[in-house]
Amino acid sequence: MKAVFLDYESLDKNDLDFSQLKTAFDELILFPSTTPEQVAERVQNADVVITNKVMIDANIIKQCHRLKLILISATGTNNVDLEQAKSSGVVVCNCQGYGTSAVAQHTISLMLALSTSLLKYDQAVRQGQWNKSPIFCLLDFPIIELSGKTLGIIGYGELGRAVAKLAEAFGMKILIGALPNRASDEKRVPFVELLSQVDFLSLHCPLTAETKDLISIPQFDLMKNSAFLINCARGGIVNEQALADALRQGKIAGAATDVLSVEPPKEGNVLLAEDIPNLIITPHSAWGSVEARQRMVDQLFENAVAFKNGQVIRQVNG
Repeated sequence: MKAVFLDYESLDKNDLDFSQLKTAFDELILFPSTTPEQVAERVQNADVVITNKVMIDANIIKQCHRLKLILISATGTNNVDLEQAKSSGVVVCNCQGYGTSAVAQHTISLMLALSTSLLKYDQAVRQGQWNKSPIFCLLDFPIIELSGKTLGIIGYGELGRAVAKLAEAFGMKILIGALPNRASDEKRVPFVELLSQVDFLSLHCPLTAETKDLISIPQFDLMKNSAFLINCARGGIVNEQALADALRQGKIAGAATDVLSVEPPKEGNVLLAEDIPNLIITPHSAWGSVEARQRMVDQLFENAVAFKNGQVIRQVNG
């Protein structure tokens, strides 16, 4: 089989091993990146197409008469026309669970950074404020312990459970929230009730029509003014203007997000304003440990070998 990887540079920073993946094919061509105008030419003679974010739409699939398999080097499938692939007899497989440890670790890191005012203290030292302290230490910014605090989790899949396990090690109380219009039970607290109880709210649900703007003005009004919001899920789940205003108005104590509604934010974003207090933004990097990225490459190999052996795994258009 001939395979092309259209945008391997979105995963690899010269620290990944592709040698095993190459053995799954007779030929594997690695392209650092591919523009929309280059897609048709690069995939037309391929049996297998590997893509991270490059769009494989219906027209491309129809043009590729040799195409048998599309491997998505991600969990999300929105860049591939799954229906057209299915009708054309093309199997589509994704990668799953590769970043659980990395994202859970990043989530806890953001919680720790907020609870200890870590970035503020680092900046204060660099600006010489510690030098001027009349005592041996600097305690200008709030420091709170995670122990005894309540963590609310929205989205209790593999990621949510991993975060809960780490948080429990810090002595936190865990509440799992039910999404609006979803049934609650003894294990899941109704969404509206959850908001008023949590000291930290961590989001791990997918972005859907149901979860878009899940956290906006009414939700911030229900939260404690001492609460913190963590979003390592998707940008559109939190209304960004509402978050900016909530932080400015002191409706919540702080927030950290690894995601924005448009990435990268080339046209700017309301959350990038310099006057928003106690907000940490990381560049969708929570998943990006070298171990997680290598795990993804390994899953691409597993998916390809399984397909060759007639035992398809991780198929998303079956």
